Amino acid sequence: MTTHTVPTTMHAWQVTTPGPVDGADAPLELVEKSVPAPGPGELLVHVHTCGVCRTDLHVTEGDLDVHHPHVTPGHEIVGVVVAVGEGADPSWKDARVGVAWLRSTCGECRWCRSGRENLCPHSTYTGWDADGGYAEYTVVPADFAYRLPTGEDAASEVASDTALSPLLCAGIIGYHALQRAGLPESTPDNPARLGLYGFGGSAHLCAQLALASGARVHVLTRDKAAQELALSLGCASAAGAYDMPPEPLDAAVLFAPVGDIVPPAMRALDRGGVLSIAGIHLSDTPPLNYENELFYEKEIRSVTSNTRARGREFLSLVEEYGVRATTHEYPMSRGLDALRDLKAGRFDGAAVLVNDF
Repeated sequence: MTTHTVPTTMHAWQVTTPGPVDGADAPLELVEKSVPAPGPGELLVHVHTCGVCRTDLHVTEGDLDVHHPHVTPGHEIVGVVVAVGEGADPSWKDARVGVAWLRSTCGECRWCRSGRENLCPHSTYTGWDADGGYAEYTVVPADFAYRLPTGEDAASEVASDTALSPLLCAGIIGYHALQRAGLPESTPDNPARLGLYGFGGSAHLCAQLALASGARVHVLTRDKAAQELALSLGCASAAGAYDMPPEPLDAAVLFAPVGDIVPPAMRALDRGGVLSIAGIHLSDTPPLNYENELFYEKEIRSVTSNTRARGREFLSLVEEYGVRATTHEYPMSRGLDALRDLKAGRFDGAAVLVNDF
């Protein structure tokens, strides 16, 4: 294996003053900064690709409070470990790894000890609390890195760097949101009925999981290209975000960060149905009418990050279920353009930054 020489400086995007990416003053700038050194138990990763997630947009535009000034966004990272910090297993060196949203937890609170580390009040996040993957290099605690297939194990279409990146957040969070929605088990005579509101990077992966389980999936989104993608994947219908699906839903997942969609989504649920809200940010919801939107034991559940166990579980299902991300590559040097296009809805599926430095 060729030895990788780590430079002293690197190119990286960083948030200046959070604000609209399509405004007069861009809130993201490309800078040259020192390559970080891995601390105890950490890995230095040479970034190959990094998916563009809507959470990156929320961090850049200020929808989420600033946790780390001038942070480098990005948390759907695929790369190779080029240096290992003190105390980390040396076998990580040269490993192909994935770096996801959840960066650390305390390991000691009631939530961590009960297997719900995603609720840890001391949790930190890649690209929000610490610099992420819109850069040539990033650092991750070894305990929170995912080992990815290499060599012959990576020969399948799904295992390319570009294809894997969206799976590390969009895929994992979509899977977790689907579990939170409590979708009933499907049978040939009685398929579960699932509604997906919004159909971007996470939703189009979630849809494939649900379809593989035998569910009938209805997509509700304003974007025409996304509607076409949904139908091409095998979804039963695709309509506007505020339309009613052609049948009552057993479960629904809201991916669009639009609170106004919550009432029609609740009206679309059948008795006992669950609406799972997948985003970290949601605009304010209007008042709900109890009789029409909450009665008959309907539920609303939020989704908070994911556990590492859930992430590993999802990644193990990707090949079995044939989950494939629809991707659009951007050079890393065009990171701001990718975020602008995400906000404007200029692509279906997911955008992925490819290191071109």
